[in-house]
Amino acid sequence: MPKKRRVHSAEFKLKAVMEILKGEKTMAQLAGDLEVHPLLLSSWKKQFLEEGPRIFEKRSKSSGESLLETKEKVELFEQIGRLKMEVEWLKKKLKILT
Repeated sequence: MPKKRRVHSAEFKLKAVMEILKGEKTMAQLAGDLEVHPLLLSSWKKQFLEEGPRIFEKRSKSSGESLLETKEKVELFEQIGRLKMEVEWLKKKLKILT
């Protein structure tokens, strides 16, 4: 029976990377302690070092607002679609009754 693939949380990955960066243990020792493959730890470290500086970049308020606006737009378009379907259905029923 194949082994199920484990999914690690972002917090777990961050803690693992922080332990790697401390340098108190080797990658192999840490991998054994955390029960993950050393190559996985290496990829997490690489990803952290590449994307880490973006955390401290200034974010404009417009980016947060635009995300909310897009969610609202999606919801409104869904509502418009539902209402159009209802109008078409009512038109068909009206034709049958007249």
